[in-house]
Amino acid sequence: MLLSNKVAIITGGTRGIGKAIATEFAAQGADIVFSYLRNEDKAKEFEKEIKKAGRRVLSFKQDVQDFDAVKKMIEEVKAQFGRLDIVVNNAGILRDKALMFMKKEDWDDVISTNLTGAFNFTRAAIVTLLKQKSGNIINLTSVAGIKGIARQVNYSASKAGLIGFTKALAREVGPYNVRVNAIAPGYTETDMVTGIKEKHKEEILKGIPLARFGKAEEVAKTAVFLASEESRYITGEIITIDGGLTT
Repeated sequence: MLLSNKVAIITGGTRGIGKAIATEFAAQGADIVFSYLRNEDKAKEFEKEIKKAGRRVLSFKQDVQDFDAVKKMIEEVKAQFGRLDIVVNNAGILRDKALMFMKKEDWDDVISTNLTGAFNFTRAAIVTLLKQKSGNIINLTSVAGIKGIARQVNYSASKAGLIGFTKALAREVGPYNVRVNAIAPGYTETDMVTGIKEKHKEEILKGIPLARFGKAEEVAKTAVFLASEESRYITGEIITIDGGLTT
């Protein structure tokens, strides 16, 4: 298994891409820690799934925007598991609307969750990774941060920020054998895509050379690769999984 005896934290781990990554990491031998914001019943059910895979698991009802609470969470993880190897900054939200109608809280909520949330978890974990002289940070950005999407100015800005965050941090911590990479999914079959009207889906598919939406499991397998020794000479990269949308 590619991630045997590793300890991985995944933010936003109870649904969509986050859940797929946690599931795949567990299948590859990692112990799992995941955060969630609302659905405690769903979190407990997912804990049972991870345990059935033979892995240890912890979950935290945690707002990624709360720096002090995130710091306490990381301390608890180290106390329980004795180490930390992988941080996946996946938690994200949408507040889509044209800029002329966008409220300040629409901007603030998206930036605080998608970008500042990644800072909070990475900042809380980074000293441990540097002391170990090993570790992996994987940030979930988006094609929206590469090409920009109308009515997603806040979301696109947050995801573009994660790209800069990834590249700068990779240079900073590379000498300590800590790698930082990002995955930029395109339209993926998750709750975010489910809400798109069928007519709009048809228009989107016309712009995707592979003529389909991606699957969360496809993103998860890429995350496993980036978290494993198979990618030990890769850092500061943004891997796009979009069926050719941004080609």
